[in-house]
Amino acid sequence: METKESPPQPFRILLVDDQVENLQILSDILESKGHQVLPVMSGKLAIETAEVNPPDLVLLDVMMPEMDGFEVCRRFKAYPALNHIPIIFVSGLNDTANKLGGFQAGGVDYITKPFHIEEVLARVETHLTLQRMRHELERYNLYLEDLVQKKVQEISDSQLATILALSKLAESRDDVTGEHIERTRMFCKIIAEELQRSCHYPEEVSESFIETIFHAAPLHDIGKVAIPDSFLLKADRLTYEEFEVLKSHALIGAKTLQTVHDQYPHNAIINMGISLARSHHEKWDGSGYPDRLRGEEIPLSARIMAVADVYDGLRSKRLYKEALTHDKCRSIILEASGKQFDPVVVDAFLAREAEIADVYEQMADAQMGNGQ
Repeated sequence: METKESPPQPFRILLVDDQVENLQILSDILESKGHQVLPVMSGKLAIETAEVNPPDLVLLDVMMPEMDGFEVCRRFKAYPALNHIPIIFVSGLNDTANKLGGFQAGGVDYITKPFHIEEVLARVETHLTLQRMRHELERYNLYLEDLVQKKVQEISDSQLATILALSKLAESRDDVTGEHIERTRMFCKIIAEELQRSCHYPEEVSESFIETIFHAAPLHDIGKVAIPDSFLLKADRLTYEEFEVLKSHALIGAKTLQTVHDQYPHNAIINMGISLARSHHEKWDGSGYPDRLRGEEIPLSARIMAVADVYDGLRSKRLYKEALTHDKCRSIILEASGKQFDPVVVDAFLAREAEIADVYEQMADAQMGNGQ
């Protein structure tokens, strides 16, 4: 780690004693060594001063009116912003019981009066050195955490880019525009956001769920890499046998992603990708494929994708069909609510249909502008 050396800053030392003479003597000793001294004459003032201007070290008398040093120390340790500050007791009470009481209250050292200047300086410097080392360690730990986060982000970004690239490879063989996965991931995100806003499926739809479905959505058709071009690009209606082959992309995609899951079992994107790939052709009434799941047996992510996928498919021109208007697509989806689609997901789609239509049209305009 490369850092620029900066001049050392003076340490702030809070002195707490109800005797002016003691404050003056200690102030002179510590200021002669370049320290910044904050003298106060009561425990109450000590806490107020430390809250405004936290010191690096406290020298604290024990015998004071209103609030003794032990109580002051305990209050320091009760404040999260102050409990890390080392406290040295300076007291005329030199019996073992009082010294033990000081350590039990949270003090780090105990100096008895009358004190020797050399002893005070030696103990103060020892604890300031320890404090300096703690600060350096904290700073270095923050640096390491930041470095790790950056590396993790780099790895995460590269993984997401790889997922998107592979998904586009699968899509490019049968999608005229090449933007189906970009649009459907946006549709899924919008629908999921609406489900969260309307408090539907609150145990499932969280911020993490929304982010994950956005990144996992491109994987839904990854199994199409195994389907022959003659089926994907056929302009006429598929025969029964051809359609059965096409349907196999759901299981192929899920099994492919399962092999990745076996290596990275805690990857949320891959885990959701398996559900999306396998189940986005399931239908609410149980007539879908490959498992003929019914209702909420179908993973929520796949129920969301089902609506997003069909909407984009209906709106898009293909070799075997013309594009439909938004209103026509809306009518088809509404008619299929409770049959093909989860009615709650359809309601979320309808609540944000204007935004979804705008996304489709904006992305279509961008493709036209790029000559696609």
